[in-house]
Amino acid sequence: MLTRVLPPPGPARMLTFITMVMSLGQGLWMAINAIYAVTMVRLTPSQLGISVGIAAALVLVSSIPLGHLADRAGPRTVQMWSFLALAPLTAALVFVEGFWSYLLVTSAQGLAYRAGNNARKAMIAANVPKGERARVMAYIRAALNVTMSIGACISGLVLAWGERVGYQGAVLFTALCFLVTGLLTLKEAPVPPVPASAGAAFAVLRDMPFLAFTALDGLLVTHALLLDIVLPLWVISHTDAPRWMSAAILLVNTAFVVAFQTRAARGTDDPRSASWASFQGAGCVAAACLVFATTGGSGMAAACVLLVLGALVHALGEIRHAAGSWTIAYDLAPDHAQGQYQGTYKMGGDVGKMFAPAVFTWLVIGHGATGWIVLAVAYALLGAAMPAVVARGVRSRAATAEEAAAAA
Repeated sequence: MLTRVLPPPGPARMLTFITMVMSLGQGLWMAINAIYAVTMVRLTPSQLGISVGIAAALVLVSSIPLGHLADRAGPRTVQMWSFLALAPLTAALVFVEGFWSYLLVTSAQGLAYRAGNNARKAMIAANVPKGERARVMAYIRAALNVTMSIGACISGLVLAWGERVGYQGAVLFTALCFLVTGLLTLKEAPVPPVPASAGAAFAVLRDMPFLAFTALDGLLVTHALLLDIVLPLWVISHTDAPRWMSAAILLVNTAFVVAFQTRAARGTDDPRSASWASFQGAGCVAAACLVFATTGGSGMAAACVLLVLGALVHALGEIRHAAGSWTIAYDLAPDHAQGQYQGTYKMGGDVGKMFAPAVFTWLVIGHGATGWIVLAVAYALLGAAMPAVVARGVRSRAATAEEAAAAA
């Protein structure tokens, strides 16, 4: 199992290990966050929704500047201080009471986490050779799934206990994971900051091919919400399958990612091959939607089998698309601006996830199998567009490199 989630010794192993420590606390916190806010901080559900929305909007508009900060100050420095700041910010939730203090703390948390995440992506770009980044990201994603699952299991014990001291202990444990993450960053090789250059500070905003890829990939990555939000509602409202099938599907997905993510990253060493991997991934997600559409008119046993089959096909699409998108996002970005480019890339998924839950729920829960078919067609078309969009980005990067060489 360790050989599946840990790369060979070197910078990539340290990057992966740091991610495992961080995601252990993240998995714990994600599972209890909403319940903690409602039961311990005593927010109403509407107050929780408002606070989450405001924090998400702040993170969205700050993503490019925070990525630019990683380029200018050095990604290791920004990553270290971001996660060190997350430790007291998370621990402060033990003392939070009411809406405004919760909003203030969670907004600051979100900004610190995004700064650290952008810097971590820039660290990968700086410490991992270009042709190996997708493989390293595959190891990191597999490791993240393992430790997030462990964190989620710990959260189950906390929720079963239900006592305030248990919730507070979980908060402090999460803060400790962030603290250790920040300190472990010192073990990584330092990456020098990139000096300011002439021209616009946020050059990514003028890179239309990269922005087109970001928008397209941001739509594709919404497939993650199918298992998290749409399918549980579908199971209980349109199928004869038992409710626990939603949890079983998530376990199948997690196990599949851990077992096969590193293999799925093979053959994605350059943007062209990576774009076809994204196309293949989108095709698998489209096929999974068609399988899910058939579960509405099946009996309990058939529905369970089809749901698991659809989850497996979806997981294959998920890991193949992810492997392709990592290479594209890194290789279409100039080395001197990886921070701001990765911050921009992250925004695509953020925007997609803002509207997707409502649209997907309306389509699938409101319109049944027809909604699944519409989603299948949409994902197939998005995937088919990826090779052309990426090819345009490659041509643009080549033209920029030629202009820079001529100017030199």
